[in-house]
Amino acid sequence: MNELLLIAIVAGRRCAFYATSIRSVIEIGKITPIPGTPDMVLGLAALRSKTLTVIDCARVVGEPIAGLDGGQLPADARATVVDVDGYAYALAVDSIEDIAETASEVGKVLGGFGKKWADAAHGMVETSGGPALLLDIERLVGSITCTDRAT
Repeated sequence: MNELLLIAIVAGRRCAFYATSIRSVIEIGKITPIPGTPDMVLGLAALRSKTLTVIDCARVVGEPIAGLDGGQLPADARATVVDVDGYAYALAVDSIEDIAETASEVGKVLGGFGKKWADAAHGMVETSGGPALLLDIERLVGSITCTDRAT
């Protein structure tokens, strides 16, 4: 069965999210830092009347995000907006590539990615544009503790 995927670049690697899990894709504006949170939490951003906790996907997998300047993302930085357990998150990525359909079943994450990458993924999936690491949104968000979540 073919499923729609949102293809994104995270720390220079081609990754995918199930499109049904994505509420929207946004350009992130100003991010307000939250003292005492893990490095992967960049801070809070506003989307209309909703507050989003901004998570740096690259830092979750142990990589610095490209273009991060003084804690702020570039003006044209993109993020996927998701809901997990009633909380809204913006998952910051390097860039958004496209929407694609799966062309294979989800397979194992092969060597060369590292433990943090493998922990954040469902597995590898083939698309018409080539292979992509299928990221697990709940695992990405779960990398921060409940006390770190902003409402």
